[in-house]
Parts: sequence; C-alpha cells; structure tokens
Amino acid sequence: MSTENQMKDQHINESILSDEIKEHQKKNRIDHMTYLPDMEVLDSDVMDRVIAAMNEYDYETYTEADVRRALAHDSRTPEDFKALLSPAALPLLEEMAQCAQAETRKHFGNSIYMFTPLYIANYCENYCIYCGFNCHNKINRAKLNPEEIKKEMAAISATGLQEILILTGESRKKSDVKYIGEACKIARKYFKVIGLEVYPMNSDEYAYLHECGADYVTVFQETYNSDKYEALHLAGHKRIFPYRLNAQERALKGGMRGVGFAALLGLDDFRKDAFATGMHAYLLQRKYPHAEIAFSCPRLRPIINNDKINPMDVHEAQLLQVVTAYRLFMPFASITISTRECARVRDNIVNIAATKISAGVSTGIGSHVEEVEEKGDEQFEISDNRSVDDVYNDLLKLDLQPVMSDYIYV
Repeated sequence: MSTENQMKDQHINESILSDEIKEHQKKNRIDHMTYLPDMEVLDSDVMDRVIAAMNEYDYETYTEADVRRALAHDSRTPEDFKALLSPAALPLLEEMAQCAQAETRKHFGNSIYMFTPLYIANYCENYCIYCGFNCHNKINRAKLNPEEIKKEMAAISATGLQEILILTGESRKKSDVKYIGEACKIARKYFKVIGLEVYPMNSDEYAYLHECGADYVTVFQETYNSDKYEALHLAGHKRIFPYRLNAQERALKGGMRGVGFAALLGLDDFRKDAFATGMHAYLLQRKYPHAEIAFSCPRLRPIINNDKINPMDVHEAQLLQVVTAYRLFMPFASITISTRECARVRDNIVNIAATKISAGVSTGIGSHVEEVEEKGDEQFEISDNRSVDDVYNDLLKLDLQPVMSDYIYV
C-alpha cells in the first residue's frame, strides 16, 4: 500500500463520533439526498456529471508522462486536470509552479486583490461535526444588529479595503434573508465589492440579495463524496447534499455575477474532492459563460471544543499541487488563499498562483470594534494574524501589486 493510501485511512470517519452522537444520528436521520419542501429543485444535470466524473477518476493510473503532456499544453482538458492532481505530479511540483506562475502573470499581471471577511452572526441550525459553529457546540453565540454592522464595516473600510465578504452561521431563524439583505445594503455604502458566504438559498432569494448589493456567492461543498457528507452532516438543512451542491447555479440564476467553489481539504480523499470542485466550476463556466469563477483551497483547521478534527493528510506540497492544478486548468479563475494558512504559506502561494488574499481577519463576531458589547466565538483558528497594512507591505516586498477593488459601478 502506498504512503498516500495509508494516509487515506486516517481520514475522518464515524469512529471519532461519540455514542451520544451516533444515537442522535440514528434517531433523527433524514435522507441526505432528498430535497426538503422549501428547497428549489433545478432542472440541471451538473451534479450528476460532476459526481460521475469524480467516481471514475482513478488518480493512481496517471504517470509522469501524462503530467508532462498536461504541462506542455497551451490549454488543459479535464484529462490533463486529472493528471495534474495525481500523485505522479508531486515530483514535478516545481515545474507545475513555474507554469502556474506564468499563467497567473499572463492573465492577472502581478495584481493581488485584498479583502476581509466579516462574520455578522454565528448562530447555526446544522450539526456538522467538524465546524465550530455547529448547533450542538457550546460556544458564545452572537448576532450583530444593523448599527453594530455599520460600525464594524466603517472600521474595516477605514483600513483602505474596498471588498468585504459577509458571513453568518447557517440559521435562517436567526439570520434570515432580509437580515442578510440589510447587511448588504449597509455594505454598499462602504465597499465596492460585496461577497456572501451564508447558507444556500433559492434563486429568488439570491436575486433579492443581488438587488441589495451582493456581487458574488461562495459555497463550500465540504466534500463531494455523498457517503462521507452524510456521515459528517448529522442534522439541519445542510444535510441535504444536492441542495448544497447546486447552490452556485441557483446563485447565477438569481443574477450574481460571480460564484466561488471549495472543498474542505482533509475531510475525505482530497484529490477526488479537488477534482470534483474543479469539474463543478468547469461545467458551470461552460453553461454560464458570463460567470466569474473563483476557487478557495481551505484545509481543515482545529475548532473550539474539538481536538479530534485535525487530520494531517494534506500537507503544504499537496496544497500547492491543488492550487497550481486549479490555475492551470482554469487560468482565468480567481484563487483565494485564506488565513487558515500561515503567512509564509500564503505569501508563497500568492507569488505563484493565488490572486486574492484576506487581511485583518477575525472569524469571531464583533471583533473589529471594541465597543461592540456582545461578541461571539470564532468559527475556527486562523494562522495568519497580519493586519491590512502588514499584508499590503509584504505583498510589495514580493514585487506584487495589492489591489483593493477591480470593479466600478456605472
């Protein structure tokens, strides 16, 4: 058995669940593949095509020759993408990085776009065992009111940032669509670009949020392995696998100009998850040519009250492989490197393939303004605590050009 196959055996599985959780799972399980009554069902074959392609992907069959052919091509096919994600590509990682850097410079120059996330609530109705916000995790919960949101956004805007990503826990009861829409309207007074990373919605709800000012939507599928997805998502709307997977398409139907894709690397076989993520974006790009496509490459991070969710199977080399494979497969896509990674790793990746970086980050609630009284706990531990000025200056040292916004409303 190869080292990578041995590491696969270390993936998160049901064995880490307590007896209490297992019993809860048995008694309250709903079919994770069946839509709930309030969920919009699209007439789309994208999910089936993605899952079929992922299931057919056998990365052990690819050779160094396959990888070199992929690198030699001016544009890469899904078959090339498979080779670039295979174990055979790891010894050629330096060559992949050089090719990816050339593609990045060709399409983006030396520009790196800066933004920050703002968590406005951390209430959640889902039971996801790897997430710090999950509804059974005993953390401090909080929700910012409109005045607090305004103060937080004013403080962030004062740093010079012109793009913000608004996040909530996945609770429609505590953070309904109207509440998120009001946050978008406030954000439009301070920022030129507004992103959302909230619970999946129907296309008419995305249309409403777009009217309120939102530009793009990011959804982490977490894992494209439906069996593992079922085991990790024990309750809540998030348990419904196809509804989450089709969120980006509903967002595009709702008028969003951009959508972001990500698997949480380390939940399952990261090569298959990365391949499915790329194919998902690729198929939607072909179906909606106007869509702006973005990738994130988050690795699983430790969370509060849970020391078991910390797999070690996706190391820096594998992370770089995934990032460069995305760049070579979809050279026009934006790629974000988040504060889940340390400063050294982030600086290395933005110098090669990533085009977007967060700065001045907190994953807690009400962390940018001291006078906000009620603060909620963070979603996960971050690794890069640099301020906006620090990230800006460090990018300059790499001969990169920090950009606060590339979008102008007329």
